[in-house]
Amino acid sequence: MRVLLVEDNRRLSLSLKTSLIEEGYAVDTAYDGKEGLDLAVYTTYDVIILDVMLPGMNGLEVCQNLRRQAIKTPILLLTARDSVEDRVKGLDSGADDYLVKPFAMSELLARLRALLRREASSKSGLLQVGDLVIDPATHFVERNGQDIKLTAREYTLLEYFMRHPNQLITREMVENHLWNYEFESISNVVDVYVRRLRRKIDDPFEDPKMLETVRGAGYRLRVPLKK
Repeated sequence: MRVLLVEDNRRLSLSLKTSLIEEGYAVDTAYDGKEGLDLAVYTTYDVIILDVMLPGMNGLEVCQNLRRQAIKTPILLLTARDSVEDRVKGLDSGADDYLVKPFAMSELLARLRALLRREASSKSGLLQVGDLVIDPATHFVERNGQDIKLTAREYTLLEYFMRHPNQLITREMVENHLWNYEFESISNVVDVYVRRLRRKIDDPFEDPKMLETVRGAGYRLRVPLKK
């Protein structure tokens, strides 16, 4: 999952970014409203964390601008103001959720999971391809009823494939989704993570094998044909 964090307090921004990366998110940061707006317009994100009090252009203005441009990325507003009027203004600007500072990191992560669940394809929030099932809320993974333990980065990669079954996913698409702009591409890093994932979701199980390499193009998570 790729996150845009727009927060002008650099100490808080670094702390949030570090915690989000530890949870497997790819994080881009901006420190003022205009920079955040530009990134949100020209880059595809899964969710935007947006402080209200920003220099240049405040968070409400950024949010309104994005919605006017039909950008539907879920937006979580951060603010020190907790009056009903402030919350109403935030939600009326087009935000999806509102979190008051100071907050616990566990609550921020829960809010993000809730926003991402809204984008899930099924009402339960579970994603399923064949006998492979994941829960975006808990990062629980199982295949054929067997629990599978993944690292944060492996889980993020699998969820990306699960949201695009039978579609060709190029190496560049994986890099853009799993890493931020600071990432310096290493020629085989994506292949390494795909191999690790394949060893956990395919190798221990009988056919059909689901995660395939499309030579010279990328990868595909195949939906098994029904018997």
